[in-house]
Amino acid sequence: METLTDEVIMQKVASGNLDLLKELFDRHHKHVFNFLYKMSGDRMLSEDLTQDVFYKLIKYRGTYKNGSFVSWLFTIARNNLNTHFSRNHQNHEDIEMLEYKSVASENLAKEDYSHLQSVLNKLNPEDRELIILNRFKEIKYEDLAEIVGSTPGAVKTKVCRVLKKVKQMYLETL
Repeated sequence: METLTDEVIMQKVASGNLDLLKELFDRHHKHVFNFLYKMSGDRMLSEDLTQDVFYKLIKYRGTYKNGSFVSWLFTIARNNLNTHFSRNHQNHEDIEMLEYKSVASENLAKEDYSHLQSVLNKLNPEDRELIILNRFKEIKYEDLAEIVGSTPGAVKTKVCRVLKKVKQMYLETL
């Protein structure tokens, strides 16, 4: 059987074939959860928001315009997280103070990523978000630009600058 792309599946879901939604969920729910968890540091919140992202995927399936599915999905996830914080009266400064827990330490007990995690914790949310999406979730610059509302060149430049900052911070605290 031929494997359908995310975009083809989403087009069919948007046309009313909700049975195919399971395939998209199976492919992407862990990535969405991990992104939300790394950004918020709250496992239960991340589980709730992940469910809400896929609920919104169903609810707003008609707004999908045949672009990159991953960009569209992570835009929903990102907006969902921002909406949660704004509804709970947390301003941007509060979000910057969020410290997320190390998912890697739970999954990879043999390797200690706590130093890298602590450096990532010190980044502002926008920089941390770019690094998580680009380096951990392997989202391309073009898709990332669509998610954050920028150009691929500007996103690539920003990611390079943040990576230099991470490297400097990492080496300073060894």
